[in-house]
Amino acid sequence: MIARLVGLAALAWLLGFAWFMLTLPGPLDARRTDAIVVPTGGAGRIDRGIALLRAHAAKRMLVTGVGPDVRPIDLAREYRTPPSLFACCIDLGREAVDTRSNAEETRDWLHRHGYHSVRLVTSNWHLRRAELELTNALDDDIVVVGDGVAGAPRLLLLVAEYDKYLVRRGALLIGLGG
Repeated sequence: MIARLVGLAALAWLLGFAWFMLTLPGPLDARRTDAIVVPTGGAGRIDRGIALLRAHAAKRMLVTGVGPDVRPIDLAREYRTPPSLFACCIDLGREAVDTRSNAEETRDWLHRHGYHSVRLVTSNWHLRRAELELTNALDDDIVVVGDGVAGAPRLLLLVAEYDKYLVRRGALLIGLGG
């Protein structure tokens, strides 16, 4: 009986992982949102956010999880972006240290600006959990749309991310950490 339950759990995990890998979200269409949020930590994320901002896909962008010593001019140089774009339209969030605190920092920033829609730009393999955390942190009156940046993560990273997603989703379902 126990072996059968373990087998069913393993099969469910494998099928779920296959779904997770085969349906990684891609880039979103050109729809406009009030804001863009980009958590640090993955290649192509900030580039994508800046490109969307330049295309007028949003009014403003938050880069959340930025190190305390990083200055806007440093990012402007690194991403070959005019400092004036950072001065007018890009905020650096320095409070977040993980996906959950990225969501909290984003929530506070969205409320401060009175925004009602946000495009979440992150790695395609990270998008589901980041979106789960952000929608959980926000009121129902703010629309979140995901925009996945393609990457080439290793299998172990995908397994770890899927497990984190399952654990967090389960915790929220039973009312823990909400």
